[in-house]
Amino acid sequence: MFDRATYAQRRARLMDDLPSGLVVFVGNSEAPANYADNTLPFRQDSSFLYFWGLDSPDLAATLDIDERQETIYGHDFTVDEIVWRGPQPKLADRAATVGAECLPRETLSERVGSALQAKRPIHILPQYVVRNALLLEWLLGIRATAINQYASVELIRAIVRQREKKSDEELREIERALEITSDMHLLAMHRARPGVYEREVAGAMHGLVVGHGVQLAFPIIFSIHGETLHNHEHGNLMQAGQMAVNDSGAESEGHYAADITRTIPIGGCFKGVQRDLYQAVVRAQKKAIEAIRPGVPFKKIHLLACRSLAGDLKDLGLMRGDLDEAVEAGAHALFFQCGLGHMMGLDVHDMEGLGEQYVGYDETVQRSPQFGLKSLRMARALEPGFVMTVEPGLYFIPQLIDLWGAEKRFAEFIDYDAVERFRDAGGIRVEDDVVVTASGCRVLGRPIPLAIEEVEREASVEMTTVTTAKKTVATS
Repeated sequence: MFDRATYAQRRARLMDDLPSGLVVFVGNSEAPANYADNTLPFRQDSSFLYFWGLDSPDLAATLDIDERQETIYGHDFTVDEIVWRGPQPKLADRAATVGAECLPRETLSERVGSALQAKRPIHILPQYVVRNALLLEWLLGIRATAINQYASVELIRAIVRQREKKSDEELREIERALEITSDMHLLAMHRARPGVYEREVAGAMHGLVVGHGVQLAFPIIFSIHGETLHNHEHGNLMQAGQMAVNDSGAESEGHYAADITRTIPIGGCFKGVQRDLYQAVVRAQKKAIEAIRPGVPFKKIHLLACRSLAGDLKDLGLMRGDLDEAVEAGAHALFFQCGLGHMMGLDVHDMEGLGEQYVGYDETVQRSPQFGLKSLRMARALEPGFVMTVEPGLYFIPQLIDLWGAEKRFAEFIDYDAVERFRDAGGIRVEDDVVVTASGCRVLGRPIPLAIEEVEREASVEMTTVTTAKKTVATS
């Protein structure tokens, strides 16, 4: 948690940004895995955390814009709950730490009902948890299945304006998450070797995170089938000559995310064309990071990376013709099917639950329907304080190659005979997190091996130790 003044200032700004009405925040509850008492790890809603700071289940809150009232609703543990879960501070004491008053949870319906009766505007956010949508159905009389149609665009835009620019204390949280994430990636480089299952490496990384008392920022992507962009399967036995994409990150104690990707040669050395492909991806990332500065549309930086990849693919004989025309047409998307990056903060895809159209797009830039480009989560101009991932990649997806080849799609730009020889090349991705500064950007966190010789050196280690922020962990 941050100090009381931080949360009070955030709420004050939000009230200043909205004309009138009552804002209703619904915190998350524990979710059952397979029956009520066996729950998944709890994760508080990020907007609730941002404005109210309390990281526990079954809370709600209201901001009364007109009366300037800030109220948290919940309950204190009963003796029966204490028997099973232990005591916790009184809700009034916890609310005071973030500068809010508190009321019993059952009074929330009275507060909302009074506002409805007075025909005051009620501002709610889009819901992604069915239980929360059902609560709003009960409070507002709107079917849960339709609740997101009534989300307040005014509220969404006001929250995005606040959360998009990270303060110094937020950046420190992200860098703390990156300290743990750096250890995860070094551990993976040392553990990923022939004869080891992917799950052994993924499990070791997950254990490291749990040992720090925090959670994963997202499910670990660790796979020799890196051509599947979000591959959460960990069942393959790794063999020499393969590559594993490791896209993983931890949260900080305050739930700020880190998101790093490295590609690891199994056996310690990139083989043949793997070296060319890997270095093409690293070059594209370097050019993209160097281009990041305030006022530059992230879409322009994405296309710069695409053009860099296309140039290297042409050198390898996979693409041909005028590369500017090829990128404009989207021919490169046979090999790079996604966007260059996304905002990151309390959510790894920051504020995606509020709607990408409000986070990554605005009146100056609209989402393209073009394959590949339509998956760009962030396109608008960058501003100081934005935290972005930069994650170019090359992905050889046999089914996509077959489809485009059969259609002879973009045949003027793609040599399908040459591509056929690469159909089993797999996938390569590298990713770092950067903050936009007044004059450019800064890569966050301590350096994680990226240059080909650095990655090969770490992937060749037989026995080593990784020094973490709290302890030394043996990796073999």
